[in-house]
Amino acid sequence: MSAETTQFDAVVIGSGPGGEGAAMQLVKNGRRVAMIEKYASLGGGCTHWGTIPSKALRHSVSRLIEFNANPLFTAGCGHRSMSFADILRHAQGVIQQQVQMRSGFYQRNGVTVLHGVASFEGENKLKLTQADGSVDYITTKQIVIATGSRPYRPADVDFNHARIYDSDTVLSLKHEPRSIIIYGAGVIGCEYASIFRGLGVKVDLINTRERLLSFLDAEISDALSYHLRNSGVVIRHNEEYERIEGHEDGVTLYTQSGKRLDADCLLYANGRSGNIEELKVENVGLQPNHRGQLEVSAQYQTSVANIYAVGDIIGYPSLASAAYDQGRICATAMCFGDCEQRLISDIPTGIYTIPEISSVGKTEEELTQQKVPYEVGRAHFKDLARAQISSMAVGSLKLLFHRETKEVLGIHCFGERAAEIIHIGQAIMEQKHGGNTIEYFVNTTFNYPTMAEAYRVAALNGLNRIRD
Repeated sequence: MSAETTQFDAVVIGSGPGGEGAAMQLVKNGRRVAMIEKYASLGGGCTHWGTIPSKALRHSVSRLIEFNANPLFTAGCGHRSMSFADILRHAQGVIQQQVQMRSGFYQRNGVTVLHGVASFEGENKLKLTQADGSVDYITTKQIVIATGSRPYRPADVDFNHARIYDSDTVLSLKHEPRSIIIYGAGVIGCEYASIFRGLGVKVDLINTRERLLSFLDAEISDALSYHLRNSGVVIRHNEEYERIEGHEDGVTLYTQSGKRLDADCLLYANGRSGNIEELKVENVGLQPNHRGQLEVSAQYQTSVANIYAVGDIIGYPSLASAAYDQGRICATAMCFGDCEQRLISDIPTGIYTIPEISSVGKTEEELTQQKVPYEVGRAHFKDLARAQISSMAVGSLKLLFHRETKEVLGIHCFGERAAEIIHIGQAIMEQKHGGNTIEYFVNTTFNYPTMAEAYRVAALNGLNRIRD
């Protein structure tokens, strides 16, 4: 096929949440838009390798644990077991549903979808190299880079070895490991530690830092450590590898402190890098940082006026939910020269360990450092009727609020459905002009029995601490 040149108003590179948000907003504002996706299926890393598959895996394992812990179901039939391959098949079904839905968005809205690898020929010209080697050229007024990120791969680790994985390739795991070393105890490492341990696999979790997920409120971080250890995960803090050796039937990791760890396989989950190399951004004068990320303005504009970037390729907060919002804000700025909307200052975090974690706002450590006079209100799930009915007694809700104004400053939830429960409090935190106070949770009426009732219990607990 000979090279052809096609003209668009805007081209978005990468069909993850950031790219999708930008493309939809651009086309709804009358722009002629093309979406370039490297892979055969739409959805990006979020759909195929990150958020969707890992959360589908986690859900299946969590339900398995819940089933096996309930004597009502296990009496007379013993415990059920599942293989990693079994639950991967379920995840693949979810992925296909997501791909079909997202493909429909582009078709209905008239976005031209092109498959291939995009690279810059100039500020307004892209080269599209397709899987069969054929080349087309695209000219466009504006470009959005939304190519996402991939797991960081240090050069001294052999990722071609059949027993050494990263968080992308682990989704093709075929054998049934009895033991696994997970190197890196960030969000991804902790989530997979929960998943594998829930399947009965022995887990060594290697943390290069002093405590798990140090950005969390310390009490929540401690709770996660306790429950991972209580489930049988061995956590090793302040450790770094010296070398990793793959064998025919397993992997050996040697630490810089002199330890030797052996397991059937290893998951390397320590850091991510921006997908920047194939773009050849140097052709337009862009300089990514050492992590392959681009610097952008508040409007997501790069140093080249007509080129924008959103999502993991710009770094923080590296969340699918935030990337979609970034795409919409970016597209509005591209159409109108400015966008008043910004990402909210308090972005909620959802961490899909077992049990689940979600937080929004300040931690106790931050408030103490800032010398804010705060108080704490707590509700333990074991005291809630809905949690007792559902056998979800593990967990708690913690409200941090200003002692004088009663303003809610931070919300931290640990336990099943935490990432859902957090949004009730987040909605109140976002209220302005005196609407954000802990007293809302006391004065409103919650359905009973519900997990949401934890807010009333926690608010009363906190207010009781400051009454004279």
